[in-house]
Amino acid sequence: MRRLLSLSLLWVPLLGLSACAAVAPDAPAPVAAEAANPVATPPAEAVPISERLADYASVRLTADLSGLDANQKKMLGLLIQAADVTNDLFWQQSWGDKDALLQRIADPGRRAFAELNFGPWDRLHADEPFVASVGPRPPGVQFYPADMSKAEFEQADLADKTGLYTLLRRDAQGRLVTVPYHEAYKADLAKAATLLREAATLSKNRDFMKYLRMRADALQSDDYQPSDYAWMAMKTNPIDIVIGPIETYEDQVFGYKASYESYVLIKDRAWSARLARFAKYLPELQRELPVPAKYKAETPGSDADLNAYFAVYYAGNADVGAKTIAINLPNDEQVQLKAGTRRLQLENVMKAKFDSIMLPIAKTLIAEDQQSHLSFDAFFQNTMFHEVAHGLGIKNTLDGKGTVRQALKDQDSSFEEGKADILGLYMVAKLADKGELDKTRLMDNYVTFLAGILRSVRFGATDAHAKANMVRFNFFAQEGAFTRDPASGRYRVDFTRMTEAMNALSAKLLTIQGDGDYAAARALTDSMGKVGPTLAADLKKLDAAHIPVDIRFEQGAAVLGLDSATTPN
Repeated sequence: MRRLLSLSLLWVPLLGLSACAAVAPDAPAPVAAEAANPVATPPAEAVPISERLADYASVRLTADLSGLDANQKKMLGLLIQAADVTNDLFWQQSWGDKDALLQRIADPGRRAFAELNFGPWDRLHADEPFVASVGPRPPGVQFYPADMSKAEFEQADLADKTGLYTLLRRDAQGRLVTVPYHEAYKADLAKAATLLREAATLSKNRDFMKYLRMRADALQSDDYQPSDYAWMAMKTNPIDIVIGPIETYEDQVFGYKASYESYVLIKDRAWSARLARFAKYLPELQRELPVPAKYKAETPGSDADLNAYFAVYYAGNADVGAKTIAINLPNDEQVQLKAGTRRLQLENVMKAKFDSIMLPIAKTLIAEDQQSHLSFDAFFQNTMFHEVAHGLGIKNTLDGKGTVRQALKDQDSSFEEGKADILGLYMVAKLADKGELDKTRLMDNYVTFLAGILRSVRFGATDAHAKANMVRFNFFAQEGAFTRDPASGRYRVDFTRMTEAMNALSAKLLTIQGDGDYAAARALTDSMGKVGPTLAADLKKLDAAHIPVDIRFEQGAAVLGLDSATTPN
């Protein structure tokens, strides 16, 4: 992520607060890790909006609701309304005044693109501005004052300045102060909390009722840990909601500040039953990690579970840029160590991405004789174990100076995603050795994994997942895990070398995290986290073939066939 130099690039009002943030050989050759190839940013007016809108394939978020009774359907509508509030909250965090921005944009297509991006910067194209008179995206968006330097922040004697749920502002004397989220966004949070409490009265599941009420309280207090434990205990309800300030990707200064988002979900009980057996292996897999004992001394919670869901509503940070296909929560390290995490596979979104994006990419860039190894089952497994792998490794640095998240700062998000990606593949190989997965199909996972990298690196230079994928792509290239045929531009997996590279990169990432080595993390990202000219040229083939980069959703009341009087449009 970008180093903070200045946040004074753009001034945007943030209502109700005292300050604002600115916003060819015959045989294929090993692929060399590539140096960066900077591309100049075009004028905002020159950005081809029709082409950028075409970067997204449209997907309808639906689910079979026939098993829900009238009260459950009403509750579902209320949960969608609560989730919708996080759209407004994320606008305030990512830009500021949504209406003021949209009023500046005359072209309907450009206005729609701004709504899709929650602001004037293209999330899939390195945050390029596409609205006239708007400068580059400030790394701290609305989390920090416009004129705050990184040095000033680090020198400020404020106990909660690194907290997930505080904004940095200036008082009347110009001094830095913190403002809790529950105060800064009081009215919107009260609205969401009221909707959650109303939904709780309709629940027949006592655990879900308890969770909804506790989550409502958390929105108005910023104390999320009790509701995280309640959510961990709530595993049988057919409806679920994830809501709150959760991920820190939006804060590209330090990676401290969490953004509001929501998912409303319907459980697929049949698939969930198939997945349940894998959770029991987590402690054993932790012990077998390819690092010295001190880097795996922590014991992950064994109460973790794996479940499959149909996503029916995304909102806020979840609905911007590249859309996630699985969830691993809570992020709270204490909850993870005591209770584990829940891994939610969003199978309808996953299948949509596989069919509309991943297969077309693979048909363009993967060696033809290896394309038979591409499968949705392998994609599902790789994604599922990515989420499981978030629970592996170490959460607290070995020197006792705090969590890995605190030590790695702005590098933490991409490092954690990279760790989960590579350890997910490691787990697939280990479970195949144990007879839990079909070892004869392991090549499917490897080839599908490589195709997944080629899909994810298109998310943009500022996306944590894209950076993680580029580090892995360049590391694998350096180790000869795959080759590229210079005549066809197609990539071929070397099974043995990919296995070796997988183990080596797993050890490297786990060690840097355990040491809390920010300098090493930054150096690895800077040297290997960028798209080089050869890969950039190959990715251009995907654009020429009009293969979407990601998806956008048709979602809400009308799509689900719910009473429009109980849900937002």
